[in-house]
Amino acid sequence: MQYPLQGKTALVTGASRGIGRAIVQRLAADGALVAIHYGGNDAAANETLKGIEQEGGQAFLLKAELRVHGNIDTMFSQLEKGLTGRPLDILVNNAAVAPQVSPDQTTPEEFDRIFAINVRAPFFIIQRVLPLMPDGGRIINISSGVTWFATPATAYSMTKGALNVLGRSLANSLGSRNITVNTISPGITDTDMNPSIRDKDAKAVERVAGMTALGRPGCPADIADAVAFFASDDARWITGQTLDVNGGLFLGPRGE
Repeated sequence: MQYPLQGKTALVTGASRGIGRAIVQRLAADGALVAIHYGGNDAAANETLKGIEQEGGQAFLLKAELRVHGNIDTMFSQLEKGLTGRPLDILVNNAAVAPQVSPDQTTPEEFDRIFAINVRAPFFIIQRVLPLMPDGGRIINISSGVTWFATPATAYSMTKGALNVLGRSLANSLGSRNITVNTISPGITDTDMNPSIRDKDAKAVERVAGMTALGRPGCPADIADAVAFFASDDARWITGQTLDVNGGLFLGPRGE
């Protein structure tokens, strides 16, 4: 059996649950040594690590709250220890918070928290990763469909728009090193960010299915498979792109 990421290393932020967990599971299954970053849920992180190891994969944990100044340094000291001198081939910026707060309810403190985790952290993580990443590495940012359809959660949507811009700019500046930078934009996915879908509320699931061409909400593995493609050599000629992975969300009225 061939493992397309055999010998590679990867860091995935926000990887103890949901989409992040599915990503580390897939990258580890493809042969990569995976650093599982998480903010504070020790039980979920250890469950994720245990599941990977039981399937024969290799992984280790990194704990750091990304909204706290200085914690990226903490995370990277752990990362370099876990890599034991190896480079970092793949970075997936997945960690995010998505409070469903309208502009009139958003305090300056909440605004700063959202941007600290969703925008500032990915930017400075990339800055710290680049000296560790060999030429030909992969950077993958997880954005959202809220960059092209409106929701009341304006501050959150703004952060994902910033990630899209970051991806295009970095792809251009890092092309000389053959490092690809791509962005994945999930649709409505079965995670903690969508509690009615996660809890299998029949009306909510039916509503999402009705606005999606493929007739169901997304699941974390749908996103993880797209990440695995961008991380692989098959995606070597793709950079600066944003890929909607959403089952055909909001394509238009569905005919009979």
